[in-house]
Amino acid sequence: MLDAVEYTPRLKAAYKSTMRAALKEEFAYKNDMQIPRLDKIVLNMGVGEAVKDTKKVKQASEELSLIAGQKAVITKARKSIATFRVREEMPLGCKVTLRGDRMYEFLDRLVNVALPRVRDFRGVKPAFDGRGNFAMGLKEHIVFPEIDFDKVDEILGMDIIICTTAKTDAEAKALLKHFNMPFNA
Repeated sequence: MLDAVEYTPRLKAAYKSTMRAALKEEFAYKNDMQIPRLDKIVLNMGVGEAVKDTKKVKQASEELSLIAGQKAVITKARKSIATFRVREEMPLGCKVTLRGDRMYEFLDRLVNVALPRVRDFRGVKPAFDGRGNFAMGLKEHIVFPEIDFDKVDEILGMDIIICTTAKTDAEAKALLKHFNMPFNA
């Protein structure tokens, strides 16, 4: 009988072995619990065409599930807006919240595979919210290798929010730089 081998994502192992010590030294933390870490990554796809065709949300949900490695949740409208032809409870998009090992695996694929495949890529604009969370958008979801773009009917954009336990934007930026996030400024 084979022994079960414990698998740790590459970035998680690197964080534990070298990044934590570097961040502790950089910001002179007195306690290990002050060191910022990744909390979660939220992926969101809004499907504007869903007003005309609700099947597009289902397809976007399946594609987001492939990218994330876990099932996407379909988001629905909270209230009706007549000018946009949106009714209450109408499916309009999908989202996934990644934590733990899947979060590290996704970040690894985002930084090392997907972002280099973006056309005319010059780095990511640092967009922090003041509390240590980072948000970015992709115009094309087909930059991920899991998506077979011969089967894609429509190219959709997606939002990626990386939530950290950092107290300031400088701490969060330093954490993401250690994860090789290609900031342009």
